[in-house]
Amino acid sequence: MIYDKKLEFYGENLSIETGEMARQADGSCVVKYGKTMVLATAVADNEQSSMGFFPLMVDYREKAYSAGKIPGGFFKREGKSSDKEILASRMIDRPIRPLFADDFFNEVQIITTVVSSDKENKADVLGMLGASLSLMLSGVPFKGPIAGVRVGYVNGEYIINPTNTDLDESEMDMIVAGSSSAVTMVEGFFEKVSEEVVLQGINKAHEAIKKLCKLQKEIIDEVGQKEFDYEPFVIEDSLKEEIEEISGKKLEKSCDIKDKLKRQMYVDEIYNEVEEKILEKNPEIDQRKIKFAFKDIEKKIVRNRVVNQNKRVDGRDFDEIRPLSIRAGLLPRAHGSSLFTRGETQALVAVTLGTSSDVQILDQLKGESEKTFMLHYNFPPYCVNEVKPLRGPARREIGHGMLAEHALKPIIPEEDEFGYTVRIVSDILESNGSSSMATVCGGSLALMDAGVPVDDQIAGVAMGMIKKDDNDFIILSDITGLEDHLGDMDFKIAGTEENVTAVQMDIKIEGVSNEILKKALKQAKKGRSHILSHMNNVISEPKTDVSEFAPQMIKMQIPKDKIFEVIGPSGKTIKALTEKTNSEIWIDDDGTVKISSENREDAEQAKKEIEAIIKEYEVGDIIDGVVDKVTEYGVFVKLPNNKSALLHISEISNKYIEDVSDVFDVGDKVRAKIIKKDDKDRLSLSMKELE
Repeated sequence: MIYDKKLEFYGENLSIETGEMARQADGSCVVKYGKTMVLATAVADNEQSSMGFFPLMVDYREKAYSAGKIPGGFFKREGKSSDKEILASRMIDRPIRPLFADDFFNEVQIITTVVSSDKENKADVLGMLGASLSLMLSGVPFKGPIAGVRVGYVNGEYIINPTNTDLDESEMDMIVAGSSSAVTMVEGFFEKVSEEVVLQGINKAHEAIKKLCKLQKEIIDEVGQKEFDYEPFVIEDSLKEEIEEISGKKLEKSCDIKDKLKRQMYVDEIYNEVEEKILEKNPEIDQRKIKFAFKDIEKKIVRNRVVNQNKRVDGRDFDEIRPLSIRAGLLPRAHGSSLFTRGETQALVAVTLGTSSDVQILDQLKGESEKTFMLHYNFPPYCVNEVKPLRGPARREIGHGMLAEHALKPIIPEEDEFGYTVRIVSDILESNGSSSMATVCGGSLALMDAGVPVDDQIAGVAMGMIKKDDNDFIILSDITGLEDHLGDMDFKIAGTEENVTAVQMDIKIEGVSNEILKKALKQAKKGRSHILSHMNNVISEPKTDVSEFAPQMIKMQIPKDKIFEVIGPSGKTIKALTEKTNSEIWIDDDGTVKISSENREDAEQAKKEIEAIIKEYEVGDIIDGVVDKVTEYGVFVKLPNNKSALLHISEISNKYIEDVSDVFDVGDKVRAKIIKKDDKDRLSLSMKELE
């Protein structure tokens, strides 16, 4: 049976259809908004997985045909996931993952495929809606529904699910996910807005989310769910009690060890002892039960310490930031650099300034675009004392890099103000929580060290939460890796002293209240201010000049009708100019000229040459030219603007000249004065007036 449900949703028609496409999937639906369509499917394995974690896979893929395009490259087909697809996959995964039953360990795969794109309505939030409904239809133990919407902010007004055109003018690009009762995920990027604007945007989004959750419930009531039986993963209470008896007091003692690696080594020793004793009694036991029971006990002990003793593992107050160590300009050949250390988290950040040839070309469904600012985040295994092969960037690295990039983007100057392509690379040298926010801090410092004319300093901090009960909670500032792992929330917030530029929130519970969000934003502002004060003590203003090792850039404007004169036939003129001045030259259609060279002198010379080419000469001007042609009655002189002027035999000298060829050969240099310009802009020269 084909079932179709429609809803007028914030100015656009939303429809959800199930029963026609992908019928062999456990759950499937097609979500259509405007002319953008996403097919979402959910499939769960019938057998329990043997993996030591819940094996959920989420993939978001965009088909080129959805926008009437053929993929580029030699193969002409979709290949590995793009960064955009990876980010959308992570965004769909994060609000869904905490809502599966704790005893469910079957493999689950969600695939959301963009099959039609109108290039205006975003498909990622439709994928989230479709993923939730597909899971609901499949019958797997999922505590849904959830939904997500995008929020824009234009001229003081919030827009739900803004189009690409709306986002071009928006101060906010925020995605909020949630259930009908609470918010479960937030990811937003802003043009320096207040915490209140962010909070109101989240509240507006949640009102819209409730409508989508209601719609899903109506569909399930009318269509029904498949039956899905599974073998629950159960840890017996007796096993938990036995493990706690062996490890409880020692795990409490571990909370007094502040050093991350020493603490982890001690906890590993406790676990090995537990595993050995349990296996000695019951060799056939599923070892995952030992592992999960042990982790649950550790989690309970750490959380009780915070709740009952008001003590964090490292001894800090709830709103205290870890010790800071900051350096700038430590890499002599990098164009800008910093080393930002916060507790046991350290980021080495470098800025490279490039030219127009270094821009990144993005080939997306909505069309091709250029990217002049990029940030790449690397998380090598040694930063957490692990041994792993080095591969390409993982999903997490791409996600953390994009978060930091968007956090810093509001302070990057416009291209017409600062003509460089800017690349930031953050190498995490050690990690114990919040390395993405360390990247933001280090990136801001390195930009100033590089002489990028940023208008403010930006810092970031990760906030955590431990929920005591339904009505009480504790917000933690600058969480460590352990507090992230064993807590209920990871809320990263970046911004200036007064405003927010990026947020990202993930939770491990079913939702957070408005009160939690409000307190976390307020406490983060205090922490951000503390970090910024230390950063500003090291460097508070951008350097006045870029590095001597950076390309030297000059921008100039020429009339549009002069572009061809600078380029020349088949590019002959501009090619000769680049070779002569050891420079690279780019000319935009609006007449903007960008000149890049390894040194300032060559760039200035190229600028002078271009100014000479476009110059309109007038009577009285003195010119330096080259003899282009010799005739009986004079010579034609090629001017710097590639036009010719006549130097008549009578104007060569006050002395009598019988034969011009006795005086000039082709290629001779000539300095002369312009004495005439006719109605056709033809010029006549005189040398004798300079004698």
